[in-house]
Amino acid sequence: MADEMDLAVIGSGPGGYVAAIRASQLGLKTVVVEKAELGGICLNWGCIPTKALLHAVTLYNQIKRAGDFGVQVQEATVDLTKMVKHSRATAQRLSKGIEFLFRKNNVTVIRGRATLAGPNRISVTTAEGQEERIEAKNILIAAGARPRMLPGAEFDGQQIITSREAMVLEHLPESMIIIGAGAIGVEFAYFYASLGVRITLVEMLPQILPTEDAEAAEVVARAFKKLGVTILTGTRVEQVGKTKTGVQIKINNQKGEQTLQATQTLVAIGVTGNVENLGLEAVGVKTEKGFIPVDRRTYQTNIAHIHAIGDVIGAPWLAHVASAEGIAAVEHLAGKTPVAIDYDQIPGCTYCQPQVASFGLTEQKAKDKRLEVKIGRFPFRANGKSLAMGESEGFVKLIFDAQYGELLGGHIVGAEATELLAELSVAKTLETTAEEIIQTIHAHPTISESIKEAAEDAFGKAIHI
Repeated sequence: MADEMDLAVIGSGPGGYVAAIRASQLGLKTVVVEKAELGGICLNWGCIPTKALLHAVTLYNQIKRAGDFGVQVQEATVDLTKMVKHSRATAQRLSKGIEFLFRKNNVTVIRGRATLAGPNRISVTTAEGQEERIEAKNILIAAGARPRMLPGAEFDGQQIITSREAMVLEHLPESMIIIGAGAIGVEFAYFYASLGVRITLVEMLPQILPTEDAEAAEVVARAFKKLGVTILTGTRVEQVGKTKTGVQIKINNQKGEQTLQATQTLVAIGVTGNVENLGLEAVGVKTEKGFIPVDRRTYQTNIAHIHAIGDVIGAPWLAHVASAEGIAAVEHLAGKTPVAIDYDQIPGCTYCQPQVASFGLTEQKAKDKRLEVKIGRFPFRANGKSLAMGESEGFVKLIFDAQYGELLGGHIVGAEATELLAELSVAKTLETTAEEIIQTIHAHPTISESIKEAAEDAFGKAIHI
């Protein structure tokens, strides 16, 4: 490029595109380099298209229950092709939206593969094979991450697949073994089990959704068992092999060694950063265990003028975290003083049914820290709106500091949990106490009343339980 840029961003995912737009708003001349679809993995192959699929299958499940509400519907059937088509169309529409936002905010976009050629220089190889040079005062790496491979189980896109292939299957397999019961594994278990696929969910740790509160995870486990999902926790995968008809997986748990067989296996054991082929070694940018370590306030790498954000810098691997990091990084570059991200208070959501949403300390973590806490619970079976909707599974669980009533953690499992969480996140940001939540009149009938009632329960003021 003829002119030097103030900022060059590598990657246009939820970290990169948000950072680029905010940088332009702050007066920085900004360019984004993207080798694939605008919006990155989250928008095109992660958060958004999976939610489209999950909404479709939840609608299918609701239709099957319509008779319970006096609505007679002929037998519901599934068209997997149309489900996938809707999911892909949603992603494509939003990707075009990113393109519009870049034009609106005067962000230059170059399509191609970026390689660092110096602390202030990027070499871009375009799809046509041409090379272009970018000079920039600062470089921001937002290259994202990819699914982590289980040793000895190379992805082939057919029998051993990642979430990307799981989003666009042309035919439903007879059976599927899902290795890893974090959010991705659990969401696909719900999706495919709802469509009649025989699912076995394998998790090395003692519970599914290992980062969630144990009580919330148990609600999901019970619901999954009703769906016919076989759950194997505390189970280590020893070997994955392909057969003529599918896969064969050797596992080991308290029952000893076993062999599982299925049509396909989905490996969802985490991610590793896209640190290869960026030229990091050439310019001296350090990496550790597949990620780029940074100062978590400025997002500076060990090399001056080179920053990194999002999945490529490590956990938590969440789109909203990447966006927040992108804004913090460019505001720092622009001479502002952004508020540091509190990584202990990051909200997390899982979009199976029942949904799970949480932030802050779990009950176990509070015990591990030996904190004096008060815990309040309110079951949705005691909430009028939940009963009217036929969605009485789950609860709200709040964890407060016993002395001052400070909100330390919130856990919701059940209908609309992912939408309800925002109230708790705002409450935490405002340093709201239990008493203030209790004093806030919540509209009736709403599911959100359960938040107020959980706070009341924590301090012995519960009315409806």
